Amino acid sequence: MDMEALMAQASELQSKVAAAQEKLASMRVKGLATGGACIVDMSGKYDILGITINPNLLNDGAPAVESAVMSALRDAKDKADKLIDDVMSDATAGMPMPN
Repeated sequence: MDMEALMAQASELQSKVAAAQEKLASMRVKGLATGGACIVDMSGKYDILGITINPNLLNDGAPAVESAVMSALRDAKDKADKLIDDVMSDATAGMPMPN
């Protein structure tokens, strides 16, 4: 492959990845814990957009709330990871990747 073709391919990949990152910034996932008593809204770029805690969960005390928030955050991150993998795979589909 000649250098011009390689540079064009790199430029195309860079454009596709930038578009995928913009798309991820506008996408949302919800992490759930304790049967939905704690919900974390997260963007596809791991930005925390909101946390909702059912007031009844507060009756269980701080350790229960802390545990629920951490579980919901982990769930949201796992979902964002999958979303990122899917979007980036689509963006780079058909592009030969270096070995």
